[in-house]
Amino acid sequence: MFGVTARMLKTSFRYPKGCRSSFAAGPYSTSRPLLTKAPVAAAAAAAADALPFLTITRPDDWHLHVRDGQPMRDVVPHTARHFGRAIIMPNLVPPINNTQAALDYQARIRDAIPAGSSFTPLMTLYLTDRTSQEEVYRAKEAGIVAFKLYPAGATTNSDSGVTDLTKPMAALKAMAEAGVLLLVHGEVTDPEVDMFDREAEFIQRKLLPLLDQVPELKVVMEHITTKEAAEFVASAPANVAATITPQHMLLNRNALFAKGMRPHNYCLPILKREKHREAVMAAATSGNNKFFLGTDSAPHAKHAKESACGCAGMFSAPVALGIYATAFERAGALDKLEGFASFHGPDFYGLPRNSDKVTLVRRPQRVPDSYVFGDSEVVPMWAGEDVPWSVLNE
Repeated sequence: MFGVTARMLKTSFRYPKGCRSSFAAGPYSTSRPLLTKAPVAAAAAAAADALPFLTITRPDDWHLHVRDGQPMRDVVPHTARHFGRAIIMPNLVPPINNTQAALDYQARIRDAIPAGSSFTPLMTLYLTDRTSQEEVYRAKEAGIVAFKLYPAGATTNSDSGVTDLTKPMAALKAMAEAGVLLLVHGEVTDPEVDMFDREAEFIQRKLLPLLDQVPELKVVMEHITTKEAAEFVASAPANVAATITPQHMLLNRNALFAKGMRPHNYCLPILKREKHREAVMAAATSGNNKFFLGTDSAPHAKHAKESACGCAGMFSAPVALGIYATAFERAGALDKLEGFASFHGPDFYGLPRNSDKVTLVRRPQRVPDSYVFGDSEVVPMWAGEDVPWSVLNE
């Protein structure tokens, strides 16, 4: 069905009887209203009738978590199947905060890539208060493309993150000089700020002052979730861009609470109000080259999600491309998918576009209830539901 091996695929997960809701479900559940206006939905339906196949340049994933050890070996093949490259997040324990650690991690990822695949992991370093200029230049020489800014305490494994942006300022200026990108988890962590407002506050308090001090720095505001972020990126100088996830295009915060708590829809930054989802969807499907694909696929073991203090992250890697196609179809913008998925990212990073193609077919595929993840299992986005688009010949 999805071309996975017996080891990678399991089907043991079930929602409790009577507990599966429309927002825990997939794209076209009868109990779930479409998150589009009627004219757009009609246009999308007409496009679907006329366009059962869609061939695009092979896309890249510009924001990906693959963990380490056996769990990493289980999830890397999912991304390698559809994507040419992926930006690998460095928030392991301990964090990947120096060049040699990144190269060692890259070697472990390469060992997990299936034979015959040309998938390339692009490595990043974890920015800390103590990151030096020398480390920036070592990273550049080694082919590391970016540093990741996690405000301390903002998300999974971010305790070693930056406490004050003035502390790594010399490193940030070196990055601008060397052409190394800064990837930003854009949230403040002040306890007095409501978690639904943390992204907007970050732009005003942190990002604008940083860009004033280092105006040449290339910045990717990752996994944007708000109208404020979409508008900021669209109006910012050419050295500022953003990645957009499938969940923030298709789900609003109701998805966390419909008929009970939905731990597998919990991610950081958290899902926002419908007006923000609409703005993020509009940005992604606009054709603006400042916005590009970044799944933020973040696998956690099922038991770690379904716990008293569940982990944040949604695992979308196996089905992300089909879900993005579904989102673009809903917006009546399938003609914009290739730019978003395949062109805007490499162009911003200064890398060549991929030369091969993938073909999507409008043929529903059932998302498995779970996949193997080390000695546990991981529940994917839209588990047990149908995605209208799938990749041909997988």
